[in-house]
Amino acid sequence: MSTAIPTDTSIKQRWTKRHLLGLEYLSAEEITMILDQAAEFKRLAEQGETKLGVLSGTVVANLFFEPSTRTRTSFGLAAKRLSADTVEFTASGSSLVKGETFIDTARNIEAMGVDQVVVRHSTPGAPHLLAQHLNTSVLNAGDGTHEHPTQALLDIFTIREHRGSLKGLTVALVGDISHSRVARSNIWGLKKLGARVIVCGPATLIPKHVERLGVEVATNLDKVLPELDCINLLRIQFERQRGGLFPSIAEYAHLFGMNGERMKRAKDDVVILAPGPINRGVEITPDVADGKHSVILDQVTNGLLIRMACLYLLHVDKASGETGT
Repeated sequence: MSTAIPTDTSIKQRWTKRHLLGLEYLSAEEITMILDQAAEFKRLAEQGETKLGVLSGTVVANLFFEPSTRTRTSFGLAAKRLSADTVEFTASGSSLVKGETFIDTARNIEAMGVDQVVVRHSTPGAPHLLAQHLNTSVLNAGDGTHEHPTQALLDIFTIREHRGSLKGLTVALVGDISHSRVARSNIWGLKKLGARVIVCGPATLIPKHVERLGVEVATNLDKVLPELDCINLLRIQFERQRGGLFPSIAEYAHLFGMNGERMKRAKDDVVILAPGPINRGVEITPDVADGKHSVILDQVTNGLLIRMACLYLLHVDKASGETGT
């Protein structure tokens, strides 16, 4: 097991964030630092260095108040790859059902010697609230419809691997923009790194005034398809919708789903992403999901590296960092 710091020590002077609450609060340089650190971890893994000792003695608590498979597993494995100990928490069966508050639950877990808290919650701003009440570093693993920073970082990292610089690329976020925390984090990150961003979907699933974030809006995928270098297919968030916002799933798939016919009209080197879980036959057909342009499994692999990078960077100088808000 390697115990060496896997990057140059100047990172301690350049990284100043105590918390990672969203890409809205990071500069282009800070986002690039995370991507570069993830790339370094990937290089080490390819050399057989899959277990690093840099977080030995650190305790990471995963506080998930919403269901999760990929994100939760990825954070847990990332902590273990860095030799941290982990505490796994789920809301069901906890003292929350007895009336204990969200903050008291987190503070009690912190009192057990936790150094970093990874939190997912259905309420926008929940990680920000914890950051105000805890002395430990807080990492946002998704808060309602607000942000999901590590998902956007792994999306951007995957695009960078396949296309190089983000600057000048045209990236479309297609689907349920209104209810997607992934969309918001991607918009912040992609714009800061110089990409042109188009949000595309039914008008009922696109927030009013979203153009103020510096994006373009399209309600016809076929019209913008030939311009796109990367297409990120967002899941329809049925669990967050409060009514029928489009006539049928079949119509949505017809108008906005990526299928073989649309792939013929896309750029030859187009990159297809999807944050998952994917709904085959809705946002994407199986032939596209499993095809040569798809990088969906690369995203999952890269998610581990990005979360390792985030845990590591929050660890290197947490005592003197800023709040990140």
